[in-house]
Amino acid sequence: MNRKAGILVVDDEEGILESISGILGDEGYDTITTTTGEDALNIISDADIDLVILDVWLPGIDGIETLKKMKEQWPDIAVLMVSGHGNIDLAVKATKLGAYDFLEKPLSLEKVIIAVERAIERKRLETENRELRESIRREWDIVGKSPVIESLKAQIRIAGPTNSRVIILGESGTGKELVARALHEASKRNAMPFVEVNCAAIPHELIESELFGHEKGSFTGAFEKKKGKFELADGGTLFLDEVGDMAPGTQAKVLRVIETQEFQRVGGSRNIKVDVRLIAATNKDLQAEIKKGTFREDLYYRLNVIPINIAPLRERKEDIPLLVEHFLHIFAQQYGQMPKAFSRATIDALMSYDWPGNVRELRNVVERMVIMSPSKVIEARDIPLLKETRTSSDYFNLKSLKEARDVFERDFITKRLKDNNWNVSRTAEELGIERSNLHRKIKALGINIL
Repeated sequence: MNRKAGILVVDDEEGILESISGILGDEGYDTITTTTGEDALNIISDADIDLVILDVWLPGIDGIETLKKMKEQWPDIAVLMVSGHGNIDLAVKATKLGAYDFLEKPLSLEKVIIAVERAIERKRLETENRELRESIRREWDIVGKSPVIESLKAQIRIAGPTNSRVIILGESGTGKELVARALHEASKRNAMPFVEVNCAAIPHELIESELFGHEKGSFTGAFEKKKGKFELADGGTLFLDEVGDMAPGTQAKVLRVIETQEFQRVGGSRNIKVDVRLIAATNKDLQAEIKKGTFREDLYYRLNVIPINIAPLRERKEDIPLLVEHFLHIFAQQYGQMPKAFSRATIDALMSYDWPGNVRELRNVVERMVIMSPSKVIEARDIPLLKETRTSSDYFNLKSLKEARDVFERDFITKRLKDNNWNVSRTAEELGIERSNLHRKIKALGINIL
């Protein structure tokens, strides 16, 4: 059952206190009354008050001074100001100090009820929005207290407030987007857009339209003008994720935008000027890509002003208990469940695993357990991943060379797929085999693609 809203009525006229508290009581509100601002402040510090109906003219400290003190100590409280000598200057002053509305005497009880309903509804929406923003912020938190994470947070604090370009380096699943968002939040641009582009997920023929936008009719399917990510990020931050997968032709155009802060839409002829901070990320060795001729050296040096390396989870296993607790809270809230727990033995087992998929893999395991496990306390035996982990002695217990080869090949390919975020094309390229051949092996070995 929802709690009734608590309303404090402050007025030096007993008749007004009785009439307002009576009508609000009939409407289902819990009301408290007092005649002075000093008492009102004491009451708010002890009682659960959602809304204050406050007269301007009071003995002792007046209503305006009381409002000011209320907002200093309880900024989220809703206040309706009341005056028998209303004027515009007084109303403006009260509003600037944070009053929701200003009512003039003699009071219409119908207007009071409407104003109360609106003020409480607005407070409810503000509370929901604040909780939602806080929930979203928590989801993007960088969790951990290991030395490498403390060092990472320090780098973000230093680099964040600048406009310098940053390149974030790390394996798949380490949290490169979290770092990019943290850099944006720490910058002076945090009130402006944070726009992300996954360069690996967009077909090469569409990436330029995605980045720079296009004019109507510039190519087949361009039925209307479209703004690109550079335009959408104007004044804010553009995050180029998996920049190592960007096509060479697009790299040249991005380099030009970095140098001039200008570009043209696909099919356009007008230069568009933007003010964008670039943050890039990749799980590739860009120095090796430069030697192979797949990544421009000049673009690399433009992006690589401040390099930030993210350690894989296997190098900061002491953070696993904190990460598990963090994810359990997020998913319990997300799915409307009571929080579950991992036993100490389960945490130990999680810490003994090497996590080739890094934090993303751990997050997926926790989410799966929150949804699928009927137990309130999750044991290691409940997590298939931990039961699949092999030691070298396991291979010696196999009966035939073919069985050992198949088991090793299955484990090896599965690990490579996880390392590449289950991207079959990229894994095939790393393994030096055809994509179709890898697909056949995945099917034959019974590997489940996430």
